[in-house]
Amino acid sequence: MHNGKRFSSALLMISLLFFGFGLPKNVQKKVEKEVIKLFEVTDFSMNAMVIPEALNAKLPTKITTDNLYILSEGSEQLGYLFVDQAPSKTAKFDYLVVFDKELKVIHSKVLIYREEYGGEIGSKRWLKQFLGKTGKDRVSHETNIDAISGATISVRSMTNSMDNLLQTIGILQENGVF
Repeated sequence: MHNGKRFSSALLMISLLFFGFGLPKNVQKKVEKEVIKLFEVTDFSMNAMVIPEALNAKLPTKITTDNLYILSEGSEQLGYLFVDQAPSKTAKFDYLVVFDKELKVIHSKVLIYREEYGGEIGSKRWLKQFLGKTGKDRVSHETNIDAISGATISVRSMTNSMDNLLQTIGILQENGVF
């Protein structure tokens, strides 16, 4: 019986190793490619941030072990990564936001867009509007983020997602999480 428990435990560990909860493989590969390009590193780690439940309940964007990471190269912290999905007209798209150590947006990217229309939100030109934003900034498709003809729903969705994320970062900073 004792060996059966060991076997079950080993099987569980192997299953978690190969089928772990983290990011989907296709998203993970795109995130890794962006990190390598942005920081010019090849050996880095992404460690999930864990937020206390009571604080997480107050956040506009809920933090899970699959969306907010501390990015490090060896013992040196490079910054933070946030990966999530936002709704478009009939599907969702995956996006990435990278913060520096001071929690200022230094990169954003639409990783996977699944609609026929609205993919223009993935352009570097449009996404650069978010660069330099911090937890103290607000973004809105009505006031300070440009519209894109034919991508209204996606523009609103990405802008709302970014605004919620910035508010979340601000609240986490105020609560001493970073």
